[in-house]
Amino acid sequence: MSIGKRAGADSASIVLGLGLGLTAAVYLESTSASDWASVYSIITALSRIVALLGSYLALVGLVLVSRISWIEKSVGHDRLVIWHRKLGPWSLYLITFHVLLVVIGYAASDNVRLGVELWRMITTYPWMLPGFVGFVFFAAAGVSSYKKARAKMSYETWWTIHLYTYLAIALSFMHQVLTGPMFINHPLNKFYWTGLYIAAALTIVLWRILIPFGRSLRHNLKVEQVVVEGPGVVSIIMRGRRLDKLGAQGGQFFGWRFLSSGHWWMSHPYSLSAAPTDQYLRVTIKELGDHSSLVKNLKPGTRVVFEGPYGTFVAAKSKSKHIVLVGGGVGITPLRALMEEVDDSQQIDVLFRASRDEDLVLRHELDELADIRGARVHYLVGSRKIHPMTAEYISKFVPAFADSDVYVCGPTPLVDAVRQAAKDAGIPKNKFHDEAFEFHNV
Repeated sequence: MSIGKRAGADSASIVLGLGLGLTAAVYLESTSASDWASVYSIITALSRIVALLGSYLALVGLVLVSRISWIEKSVGHDRLVIWHRKLGPWSLYLITFHVLLVVIGYAASDNVRLGVELWRMITTYPWMLPGFVGFVFFAAAGVSSYKKARAKMSYETWWTIHLYTYLAIALSFMHQVLTGPMFINHPLNKFYWTGLYIAAALTIVLWRILIPFGRSLRHNLKVEQVVVEGPGVVSIIMRGRRLDKLGAQGGQFFGWRFLSSGHWWMSHPYSLSAAPTDQYLRVTIKELGDHSSLVKNLKPGTRVVFEGPYGTFVAAKSKSKHIVLVGGGVGITPLRALMEEVDDSQQIDVLFRASRDEDLVLRHELDELADIRGARVHYLVGSRKIHPMTAEYISKFVPAFADSDVYVCGPTPLVDAVRQAAKDAGIPKNKFHDEAFEFHNV
């Protein structure tokens, strides 16, 4: 990491650390001896600190994926998403503990059952109902983030559920500042907490809405052509102006919002399937969900709003004389774009995994690029048992596998298998580059 990027990452870490310290200070400043006078008062007091910490981590989680450019460039989008995913469960755990502890503490004080106390709090306490509804929304987003849950729902459903995270945090705000002992009669604490929420909201509005729409208008990106590439696969060719100013590279992805019926309200992440030019961008999409099955109906001239480019899955990260590109199904598309930008001095081997011949997306383009670049393309068609993607098996096609930079994109099982193969071959982590087809955070 360069000095400039390291400084940016360090600055972001310092700001987040200071915020965490101030959040803890809000609690310590407002606590008193009576909060620790009995077992149940201690339980109630603990419910407040976990609520503060859980809320702070929730705000941080949203800011991590708010697409702040200088943080993205310093840390990398992939690492920010990983941090977001790791923070999310802890935030949910802490807020859940808050609900449980506060109900236990209040029920003991009122000498009633837990269910009775919970119902009383929701129906009679000020701002408790919106806070509880926010908790339910937040819990739904958390549950839908687990791999098994994600696997059973479409991207559209997952995206909509996660959109309620913003509403969940907003609903909980008034409950906190108007009823929390940390803020009642503590104007400085209330000022800090309100400022924290406003700063997070402004950051999200600026980087997720205003800047993307402004850049989209400036570059005037529109659908130029829709090309059927094969059964259930289409390429969307988009034309704009001064697209070279975006600094996009083959292998990166954008969040795309096509301004037509059925598309305008939701952003979808698709990788570039061809190296970008100053006038054209292209993505290749397989029918996997409601949105992806409708893109074939897009009309030329449809305006496109975009966020990006994102990701560090680019040829410039490779240092070896030999590069191995492993793609599964439609996962070959960013590798095809990346292939155009590999340095002429580097040798390329492409391993394309597919269950059927008809799943070999963009095969003719890969063959043409291979002829131009002197690359070797190996089509591995069939089941996982036939093509196990172990280090030993890959080395049969690529003898120099252990001395290569490895790029892999496709379903998670393929990415995991190639990662293990690279590890078994002794390939360093900084020479392994992956992009799994999973939902990106809203």
